[in-house]
Amino acid sequence: MAISRIAIGSPGEASGPDAIRAAFAEFFSMVIFVFAGQGSGMAYGKLTGDGPATPSGLVAASLSHAFALFVAVSVGANVSGGHVNPAVTFGAFIGGNITLLRAVLYWIAQLLGAVVACLLLKISTGGMETAAFSLSYGVTPWNAVVFEIVMTFGLVYTVYATAVDPKKGDIGIIAPLAIGLIVGANILVGGAFDGASMNPAVSFGPAVVSWTWTNHWVYWVGPFIGAAIAAIVYDTIFIGSDGHEPLPSNDF
Repeated sequence: MAISRIAIGSPGEASGPDAIRAAFAEFFSMVIFVFAGQGSGMAYGKLTGDGPATPSGLVAASLSHAFALFVAVSVGANVSGGHVNPAVTFGAFIGGNITLLRAVLYWIAQLLGAVVACLLLKISTGGMETAAFSLSYGVTPWNAVVFEIVMTFGLVYTVYATAVDPKKGDIGIIAPLAIGLIVGANILVGGAFDGASMNPAVSFGPAVVSWTWTNHWVYWVGPFIGAAIAAIVYDTIFIGSDGHEPLPSNDF
């Protein structure tokens, strides 16, 4: 079972050159993703004079996040595995595909990347607000947690099927494309309810820059639960103990 392979890692692992390069890859991939994703929302606000959300705005947000994540995962895949998401890293850890020490290093890099991207957006737009994720009217925090669990389950299940499964074969760009598409599709579903984060770092960056923390816990609890369920389900049913080798120096 996946949980039986959880590993802490050696004390010097996080300071090794391979791990440091992987952390930098996660940092820059996150900057690329958040700058484009959060920036598209700010551009919509500028074009509409901060008008109300519209279906076309939701479609634009979906496309910008799908395109940006496709690129961010692609450019980081050969160095770090292209997680670009603390929940994906957590799912990899639960499945025994990355050690805890390397996961912590990734988390730090991902969170810093999201904050830097939001700061760059605030500077380059002349001080426009980098809005934190929030719940729509009538949506309770627990409604949003369920949304985030289900959406992140779909994301991490896709990651396992296209990038982690040793039986996947040589599928080239299909993995980052599929990962980008499932995020875009989930935004079309959940964007009108809770913003459809699926990514604690994506929520953390604007929360830090705007210093808005209302219901912020939702965007950690939901994605981490969804990621863990997806990792355990896919690993147990489709990979199994025969499909695993010892932990590599690079995760996926």
